[in-house]
Amino acid sequence: MSDLIEIQSQIEKLQKQATEIKAREFGKTVQEILVKMQAFGITLKDLQPGKARGAKGKAKATKITKATKSGALDKPAGAAKKVAAPVAAKYFGPNGESWSGRGLTPRWLTALLVDGKSREDFAVKS
Repeated sequence: MSDLIEIQSQIEKLQKQATEIKAREFGKTVQEILVKMQAFGITLKDLQPGKARGAKGKAKATKITKATKSGALDKPAGAAKKVAAPVAAKYFGPNGESWSGRGLTPRWLTALLVDGKSREDFAVKS
């Protein structure tokens, strides 16, 4: 048991020493950090995660995507893939659901069709 008591005593003594060293060197360390921040133009905003602006002359890292691998970025600006315009709903369900009539039949309409209803029952009247 005396070994345990000695070890606990040593731990307590070392923790006090660590606290004293930390208190003694805290101001010096803060000053060193401030000097480096001024030298590099670092602000508190730069230290926040995800907000760093990086070096001015440094090139930004490029995220490699399928488009960059396939060479899609090498195509002229006019050759970009067109985005489909939204299509008006052709069918409305009893609970406010809607479907344009394109793609897979939605679950709400499939369930109603199984119950014996027809698509025309839910078609938008124009």
